[in-house]
Amino acid sequence: MNAHMTDIAGQQDVPFYRPVGNECTVFETAHANGLPLLLKGPTGCGKTRFVEHMAARLGRPLYTVACHDDLSAADLIGRYLLRGGETEWVDGPLTRAVREGAICYLDEVVEARKDVTVVLHPLTDNRRRLLIDRTGEELAAPSGFMLVASYNPGYQNILKRLKPSTRQRFLSIGFGFPDAATEIAVVTRESGLEENRVAPLVRLAGHVRTLSGMDLEEGISTRLLIYAATLIAGGMPLERALEVAVIEPLTDEADVQQALRDLIAVVYG
Repeated sequence: MNAHMTDIAGQQDVPFYRPVGNECTVFETAHANGLPLLLKGPTGCGKTRFVEHMAARLGRPLYTVACHDDLSAADLIGRYLLRGGETEWVDGPLTRAVREGAICYLDEVVEARKDVTVVLHPLTDNRRRLLIDRTGEELAAPSGFMLVASYNPGYQNILKRLKPSTRQRFLSIGFGFPDAATEIAVVTRESGLEENRVAPLVRLAGHVRTLSGMDLEEGISTRLLIYAATLIAGGMPLERALEVAVIEPLTDEADVQQALRDLIAVVYG
């Protein structure tokens, strides 16, 4: 399990996030009313940064869990472990978040095992309860607790998808890539590269995202643009920066890589 807790309640610096709509208001309203929230959108479009930003803005601790194929309900709730020759119960990140009135963020929740949704259901309706079978506890979520989950609809298939009975327990916000002006501002702010040098990177991403002829699962993410711009700002030659931050991460197919290089030559020609 890949889980970490970021206690940002006492920090003055809020992680940078540039809103593109009313998503901040929706999050604040959901939190105030104890409602769970589902974020839908492609990889690298800012979902995780948005949650980090809102947790800091609301002054709540944040537990983030990167979901994967082997993530089970026990990983979230907790388990008995041997410590110093004695058996001791250790809370998982979801249980800690409920106890502390924190925000728990399940990133790519559809990747987790099916038993995870069974645990989430009592937390996503009017009960707001977490049942811990192993200890016999039933925890009532306090007012500060909020459950947030995310997934990428583009990766859904018949074996890995959220059931309607689960989706309809959440408020939902759809995320996409920002408009060019917003994306330029974000990449400039995050990378330190001059705006006039960021603009062609964003233009390149726009072309790739709208092309249907390339055999790509997804287009260039804002995250990859920030990586590329950071390398360029640090002095790496443009061609090499785009090779390692854009072309190689996007595809292993030699012909598709060459098509990307040709497109880069046109954009920067």
